[in-house]
Amino acid sequence: MSFELLLKSIATRVALNEEEQKTFTSFFRTKKLKKKTFLYQEGDIQQHIAFINSGCLRSYSIDKNGTEHILQFAPAGWWIADMQSLLNNAPSNLSIDAIEDSEVFLIKQSEIEDMYQALPQLERYFRILAERSLATSQQRLIDALSLTAVERYNNFCKRYPSLIQSIPQKYVASYIGITPEFMSKMLSQPMKKG
Repeated sequence: MSFELLLKSIATRVALNEEEQKTFTSFFRTKKLKKKTFLYQEGDIQQHIAFINSGCLRSYSIDKNGTEHILQFAPAGWWIADMQSLLNNAPSNLSIDAIEDSEVFLIKQSEIEDMYQALPQLERYFRILAERSLATSQQRLIDALSLTAVERYNNFCKRYPSLIQSIPQKYVASYIGITPEFMSKMLSQPMKKG
């Protein structure tokens, strides 16, 4: 197994020597997921944070009417977890599954403090990751409250150009908060670039 992508991600914020890299990667275990296989299902208590080494995962909830609401896509190089479940040791409100065959590296929540003790500089990396995640969530909420469906779609295309080509349109529709039928109709109309 190659931790190259994970170590490259860490190196964007923190320098680890070869021994520190070995210590860091020793906290992770590998899991392969086939397309449409769950990492976690709603109701599970999540125990891990996952780094996507290959493939793509998504997190989503299903409302009482059976409608999916996608919160996050996680392609290779991204992290994914239900932080509410993880931090509160509570049943998850989200399901996380593989959109395509994927390989993930998992670290147990219970071992993260041990990792910080062994490699204190990693707290900086994960703090920056949390800050960026919060900023992205805030912007997504503002977009959902103030932008049209076309503007949300255009923003999605700009932010995630590789995903727009590789994931089903029904998933993009769910992420931007519209039905697949409305999205199909919207895409069949000439759109203003904005």
